[in-house]
Amino acid sequence: MRWPRKNDPASIRARQEIVGVDGLVTSIDLEPFTNAAEALTGVAIIPVSTCPIEIELGTYELGDRGDVVEHGRATETVHVPLAHTEGSLTLSMTRGSTAAGVVKTYVLADRITRASCFVCRDAAAAIALAQWIEAELPAMQRWLAESDDPSLSQRARLREIKTHVVGPMCHVLYAWTTGDAVGPNMMTRNAYALNMGYVMQQAPAKPERAILEANMGGDKKPSYEYFHSGHGKTVIAEAFLSDDAIARVLHTTAADLEALSWAGTHGAVASGMQSVAFTPATAVAAVFAATGQDLGMVGTSSMAHGTARVVDGGLHASIRFPGLEVGTVGGGTTLPSARDWLASIGCAGSGNVYRFAQIVAAAALCLEISASAAMATAGSENFFKAHHERGGLR
Repeated sequence: MRWPRKNDPASIRARQEIVGVDGLVTSIDLEPFTNAAEALTGVAIIPVSTCPIEIELGTYELGDRGDVVEHGRATETVHVPLAHTEGSLTLSMTRGSTAAGVVKTYVLADRITRASCFVCRDAAAAIALAQWIEAELPAMQRWLAESDDPSLSQRARLREIKTHVVGPMCHVLYAWTTGDAVGPNMMTRNAYALNMGYVMQQAPAKPERAILEANMGGDKKPSYEYFHSGHGKTVIAEAFLSDDAIARVLHTTAADLEALSWAGTHGAVASGMQSVAFTPATAVAAVFAATGQDLGMVGTSSMAHGTARVVDGGLHASIRFPGLEVGTVGGGTTLPSARDWLASIGCAGSGNVYRFAQIVAAAALCLEISASAAMATAGSENFFKAHHERGGLR
């Protein structure tokens, strides 16, 4: 039977029959999803639980120069939605939230990048091109702003350019801000226009080849570049854990948590990890799945750098995410029930992306705290018991 490619009701039903799910997914109205994916056949239903977290959130907006400016702070309890099938995840995050009390969050920066490349005749030509491109930044910004090309995004604003020459290749890392959208499609359109309509047309010596994405940044892949300079929203979450809360809720000590952090950091260094944390991807993926984020971006968004230090009366714990690739408009955020879960935490629509990034970071820190506490017990007994009792198959 010929594979139906349209997303009209008849094609959807035909695909359901072919793959053998006819009747299993018909209780869900698929019409709202027809613009979200090609060859729509059904939906995957994932249970969503919520975790209450008390968060001191900053209110931020983007300044004229692309810097993130804080305008105030307020504390509230946010019930974070988590879509997952992992036993004990929600319970563990809730335990971490209870021990942490108030989690404080900060947005440090906002940049999303597209890593293009121009192949030149030789190294000398590539070096000359790199120097010319970096000097052209103001002119490129004006060219984009004044263009009447309908294919360009006016939300994606070029902020910086970084070049890297290797052999005859001039790699170019364009850094953008894209408002409340994650922005990969926006910056892709604008980077393509710059490459083909500006560089290839106006460069003193025309490159032999232009490549839109050449992997210097590491799009959807962990990389040193992103760990260092960010790719999305750069956010820090921190909490003070009192000795009483550590003993009563986490059943361990500040000294044991610090010892685990010391060993874990050195283990990360020894393995060459582009992350120094316990299990951030678990929390990031659960929030992403509930709120319609691009799941392919969990790999880069979950890069993190956690710290733990004994202080007077307890432990200071923190986690830094250099690049949370999150959005509150566009893409999967417009779909049911992602839109509803975003709305439940005050993050649906424009003006909420920095709030959402902070909530993701706070959730991840709470899970880090609880999972680390389980591992920090003698012989990591609590960690073993949690997985033995809730791990499903024997």
